[in-house]
Order: sequence, then C-alpha cells, then structure tokens
Amino acid sequence: MKWHCHGFGDFSVQQLYEVLQLRDQVFVVEQQSIYGDLDGLDQRCWHLSGRDGSEQLVAYARLLAPGVKYPDAVAIGRVVIAPYRRGGGLGRQLVQQAIHHCEQLYPGRAIMLSAQASLQRFYEGLGFVVLSEPYDDGGILHLDMRRHNACA
Repeated sequence: MKWHCHGFGDFSVQQLYEVLQLRDQVFVVEQQSIYGDLDGLDQRCWHLSGRDGSEQLVAYARLLAPGVKYPDAVAIGRVVIAPYRRGGGLGRQLVQQAIHHCEQLYPGRAIMLSAQASLQRFYEGLGFVVLSEPYDDGGILHLDMRRHNACA
C-alpha cells in the first residue's frame, strides 16, 4: 500500500476525479445518504490517499486544520475504503495513517471526527472517545469523537 498526503492544489484532474468518485460511490450510492459531499472544504484540507500495487485508489480521508471544522482540534473526515477492499484491516491502516499525518502537521492538537455510530468501537480501539449523543447526519447516526494527541 502506498500512502500519499497532499494539499488540494497537488491533485491531478484524474486523482481528484477518483477521490470524488469513491466518495460518491460509498457515501451517496451505497449508503443511500443524500447530502452535499462537495461542501467547500476540500480546498482547505490535506488529502490522504492509499493506492494499491496497481495504483488503484482504495482508501481515502481528508484532514482539516484546527479552526476549519472544530475550533481547537484537527478533524479527520470523509474516511472511506473501496467496497472490494473492506474486511482486511485497511480501514485501521487508513485511520492510523490519518492520525500520524495529523500529529505531524499539527503537533500537540487533539483530533476529532464525526463517526458513524456503528463504528464507535472501531474508533475507540484507535484511542477516540465519544463526546456526543448520536445525531442524524445525512440519514445515518453519527457521534462526535475525540482523540488527544500523544504529543499534547
């Protein structure tokens, strides 16, 4: 697996299309969640991509600086694994990579995410704790979760 983290301006047109296609495939079509994926934040994010040996995009997350989504914490969002690659630990690798890059980019900052409620235990296993009651986001229950940076 090859991981790459970069700013919005470093996307090729093809890479950007692949990311948007994967996000649409999973969040809108598979999960039947009608929401505005293009929320105007991508231009302000770091983008973490995981590509397999044949350069296929199979994992993706975006990282938002403190103040973009949460006032005092970095945010991890749009966490997605290609459907045909699930169940082999790639989700854990993706979130571990996202945490690593958050710690490198924003040392000492807590990390937050809006997790699907069904994935609460998964994220707790990566050091996140629940901060909120479940709430509806695009027709799917979510929880706000926070992880204190090891350097904090």
